[in-house]
Amino acid sequence: MLAAPMSAPSMIGGDRAERPPVLLPLIIAFALFMENLDSTVVATALPAMARSLHESPLTLNVAMTSYLLSLAIFIPASGWLADRHGARDVFATAIAVFTVSSLACGLAQNLPEMIMARIFQGLGGAMMTPVGRLVLLRSVSKAQLVQAMSYVTMPALVGPAIGPLVGGFIATYSSWRWIFLINLPIGLAGILLALKFIPNLRVPEPGRLDLRGLLLSGVGLGALAFALDNVGRGAFPPQVGLASCALAVLLLWLFLRHARRAKEPALDLTLLKLPTFRASVLGGNLFRMAVGASPFLLPLLFQVGFGLTPLQSGSLTFASALGAMFMKACAPPIVRRFGFRRLLVWNAVLCSVMLVVCGFFRPWMPYLMLTSILLFTGFFRSLQFTCINAIGYADIPPARMSRATSLSSAAQQLSLSMGVALAATILALIKPNHAAAGLAPSDFRLAFVAMACVSLASMPFFASLSAEAGQEVSRYRGQGG
Repeated sequence: MLAAPMSAPSMIGGDRAERPPVLLPLIIAFALFMENLDSTVVATALPAMARSLHESPLTLNVAMTSYLLSLAIFIPASGWLADRHGARDVFATAIAVFTVSSLACGLAQNLPEMIMARIFQGLGGAMMTPVGRLVLLRSVSKAQLVQAMSYVTMPALVGPAIGPLVGGFIATYSSWRWIFLINLPIGLAGILLALKFIPNLRVPEPGRLDLRGLLLSGVGLGALAFALDNVGRGAFPPQVGLASCALAVLLLWLFLRHARRAKEPALDLTLLKLPTFRASVLGGNLFRMAVGASPFLLPLLFQVGFGLTPLQSGSLTFASALGAMFMKACAPPIVRRFGFRRLLVWNAVLCSVMLVVCGFFRPWMPYLMLTSILLFTGFFRSLQFTCINAIGYADIPPARMSRATSLSSAAQQLSLSMGVALAATILALIKPNHAAAGLAPSDFRLAFVAMACVSLASMPFFASLSAEAGQEVSRYRGQGG
């Protein structure tokens, strides 16, 4: 690890001022932004990378898939490592691994070198997200959680929104290698800030590592992520995807059997018995499936359907990132006014309507109209994610917090892949010959409507909560919800 352990008491539930420390969530958000930006920027610059490495774009898709597989495999181990070695040390090490791997990606001269570098990037990314969230949960009081989560939620929306803009600019005006090299100063700053300002919280007796459970769940989730990703990208024959899906079903079934008997399984599914955590994971990830398809659908709509350049497309989608930024100051009073249940239910409806509206975007519409819609869409989506993330940890005992972040992060990663796979499948059914270049703007309507239906499917999970659910976090004092 990068630094000697430091002791710092858990502050969850402690008596602290209502205003959360700003620096800590910003450090964590900064690192997560680097990871989220990287994944979307690479997709935009894939053709330029393929030409430089003398590969076809379809073959180079393997580099993206390898990153996704690495994420899925290593996320389940993140919580135990943070408990065992200290959350700050693991978080700083994860940033270091991600940063050094970014350098290796930028210097790669062929496909095998790129694949290996992306695998190690995935290892770093798998530790950054859940451990960063764990640091935050153990460092702020529950009354501060909504405000703190509003900072950490932004990278998940801002990164994919500005990724096409940054990627399009770099691919157009510079070398694709700068996509990875720009991570170096960001990563170095993140390491130094983490070591200086983040407490090294750990659990005195973290228990034994569930190695069997990690292998079953990690490889099973990786195989499922690969199968879903192949639906979206079509990089491998369908038979490969089906075989991967079958392997995933087998391994995850074996893990479920193992988890029922294990004392401390790698992914603790008993946490789903808590109503707030269950609503956050099950309802939240249905919503995440729907919204996670937007960074795939919108650039495709603008570039293929409208005929815009990657830079023009990125300029439009950047509006949703601005909306997400505006949300962070508004989230605490909104949650305090309406409470989690009412806000989650009705905001899910609003976000679903906005997904349908995106399906009716047409080239003749003024850019001001499109950007205004995307601005409001980004605001309300970010508000929903902030609420989902905050209420998920409202009732988690401090001793089980690391297990909760591992399970939640694994589910989130899977839901994003499922959203893209579903959207890609719908588009493939519309154009059975997979002629993406022949997609018209009207062809995207069904995909957006389907995503809206998935978003609406999250409502029953939120509606099942009591009106006072997460009251210690929201400080809601209304009646009846």
